[in-house]
Amino acid sequence: MIPVLEIGGTHVTAALVTPDASRVTGQTRRPLDAQGSAATVLGTVLRCARALHVPPGARWGVAIPGPFDYPKGIALFADVGKFDALNGLDLRAALLDGLPGHPADVVFLNDAHAFLIGEWTAGAARGHRRVVGITLGTGVGSAFLARGRVRTSGPGVPPEGRMDLTEVDGRPLEDTVSRRAIRARYADPDADVHHIAERARAGEERARRVLTRAFTALGAELGPRLHAFGASALVVGGSMARSWDLVAPALHTGLTAWNRPPGPPGTRHTRAVEPAVLDGHAALIGAARAAGPRTGTMEAGIRNARD
Repeated sequence: MIPVLEIGGTHVTAALVTPDASRVTGQTRRPLDAQGSAATVLGTVLRCARALHVPPGARWGVAIPGPFDYPKGIALFADVGKFDALNGLDLRAALLDGLPGHPADVVFLNDAHAFLIGEWTAGAARGHRRVVGITLGTGVGSAFLARGRVRTSGPGVPPEGRMDLTEVDGRPLEDTVSRRAIRARYADPDADVHHIAERARAGEERARRVLTRAFTALGAELGPRLHAFGASALVVGGSMARSWDLVAPALHTGLTAWNRPPGPPGTRHTRAVEPAVLDGHAALIGAARAAGPRTGTMEAGIRNARD
């Protein structure tokens, strides 16, 4: 079993994943204060991890948002609104010292990358050679995957593969699409995004208009990139994807550049816009794939993929 951690802006999850990434067990989840001190954040992560029964010398996989030096395991959270207290911390050294079972190593990867690798392995992206994943929560996470490998450059791929570095009308994308942006536009300090979604379903026009504007803008920014990348699927995860009935129509409206059929009229094309299906396990599976064997299921997934 491969021990893994998913460290997010509001929670940390620890679990064990089978080497073939087919099963997640022993899952433990704790709330996490991203504004807390380094000792508070690290203490919560380690208490969550210690709930697992891990054999000595294990190799851990850790999915964590950026900015982060993933090869070195050093946090770079300067002025990003979360985990600022961890900025400059050698998280690899801290985890090697504090994780149960005296681990042999800790492997880090971006949480959005882990999410899409998990969905490509066993979820909504399975069977697609080229696929893009978006996570909608505190901000916008993204991953561009070709034959099971993350791409951070090339046609359609934003700088570093990060949609949060793109702009809408000359302003950062997250000024239009993010928890912060949606709450600011709705202008009710007591309403979080899920409250706004509930009001939109109940027929409130202002709530529906705010959500439609955000997700249509996201689709308009994604459409040309998906087209240039040659993606056959877009998979959407994160807390906002739970309101798929509201997200999907607006997203489709914005995706005209990608939805346009290639070739002459009547040409058959398969393009899917799907919500994540692994119920929170995607990033855990992705983290296990990063820490586990490099053979077997990855190669099988590539052989089974289609254009």
